[in-house]
Amino acid sequence: MKLAVVGAGLLGKLLAVQLSRFHQVDLYEQTSLKADKSAGYIAAAMLAPTAESVISSELVVELGCHSMTLWPEILKKLPHAVFYQQTGSLILAHNQDRGDLHSFSQRLKAKNFEFVTSRQITDLEPEIAGRFHQGLYLPTEGQLDNRALYIALNQQIMASQVEVFANTHVEIDGNTLTASGAKIDYDWIFDCRGIGAKPQIKSLRGVRGEVARVYAPQVNLTRPVRLMHPRYPIYIAPKPNNQYVIGATEIESESDKPVTVRSALELLSAAYSVHTGFAEAEILELESGLRPSLPDNEPKVYLEGNTIRLNGLYRHGYLLAPAIVEQALTLFNQANQLSHSYFTHVVELNRNVVKELNVLEAII
Repeated sequence: MKLAVVGAGLLGKLLAVQLSRFHQVDLYEQTSLKADKSAGYIAAAMLAPTAESVISSELVVELGCHSMTLWPEILKKLPHAVFYQQTGSLILAHNQDRGDLHSFSQRLKAKNFEFVTSRQITDLEPEIAGRFHQGLYLPTEGQLDNRALYIALNQQIMASQVEVFANTHVEIDGNTLTASGAKIDYDWIFDCRGIGAKPQIKSLRGVRGEVARVYAPQVNLTRPVRLMHPRYPIYIAPKPNNQYVIGATEIESESDKPVTVRSALELLSAAYSVHTGFAEAEILELESGLRPSLPDNEPKVYLEGNTIRLNGLYRHGYLLAPAIVEQALTLFNQANQLSHSYFTHVVELNRNVVKELNVLEAII
C-alpha cells in the first residue's frame, strides 16, 4: 500500500520505521529529518509512569507501563546501541518543602514506591550524601537517550525504502495530501504533526516546557532526580558523556519564545542545590518547546476517513509513544481487514450476478 506519514518527530519516526517493513512509505517533515525543534528532540526522555500518575489517569499509567515493556524490543532493532536504563528515580525535597513531598506521595496512583531516609539516599546516590533527609524512591522507572534514538531512527529510515520529503509544508484533506502545491493521493495517511495539527484539531493546545542541557564532569548522578519546587517539580536526567538535562515539567503557555531569565535561574539554582558540581557545568543549550495536549491531557488515536491521527501526548511523549504507535498500527490493520472483507463480499455478490446473467442469457 502507498502510505504517508506526516511529521518526523518521535511518533512519525517510529511509525515510518514500522510501516516501511510492509508498505511503501513517504515521510514528510516541515523542517529537516533531524527534527531538532520537535518536542521529542528537546525532551529529557524519562520513562516515569509512577511519578506521572500524580497528574495522570489510570489509562496513561497503564499505557506507560506497557510502553516500558516495548522500548527494549524497539531499541534492539536499531542499527546501533542507544543508552537505556531502568534503575528507578528519586524524588527529593529540602526541609522547607517536606509538605510538598508528602502531598506528592499521597497523590501517587501507582503504589510501587518507598520512602527513603538520608542514609538510603546516600546508598542510591553517594554524591548527594547529607544534602537531603527524606525522599521517595520509584524503583521501576527509567530513561533513554533521545538524541541517540533520533540519530538511530534516522539512519534506519535512510537505509530503508522510506522516501523522505524534508522542509515540506503539508496539508491534509481526506486521503489527499498537498505538499508544496502538488496533490498526491495515498491509501492511508498518518498525521503525527503534534502541535502542527492544530488547524485540524481545534481543541489542541501547546504546553510549554523549558530545559537546560549541561556538561557537568564533576557530577555523577546515576538516575533521574526530581526536586520539589514551589512552582513545579524540577527534574535532572543524566545522559551519556557527563551531560544532564534539567527541566520543569510544564508551563501552561503556548509561547514559543526562548527560555526566560527567571526559568533559567530556577532550573540551574535547583540543580546546584542538589549537587554543587553543577556550579562548574557548561551550559550547552537552553531550549523551550511546546508539547501537544488535548483538553483532558490524554493521548488520542482516531480515524478520519483514510487518515489516522495520533496526538495529545502532553508531557508523556517517551512514556507513551510505543503504546500509541502500537494502537495506531492495530487500528490500521483492523480497518484494512474490514475493507478487505467488504471488498471480498462485493466481489462475491458480483460473481453471483454474473452467474445469474449467464443463466438468463442461456435461457433466452
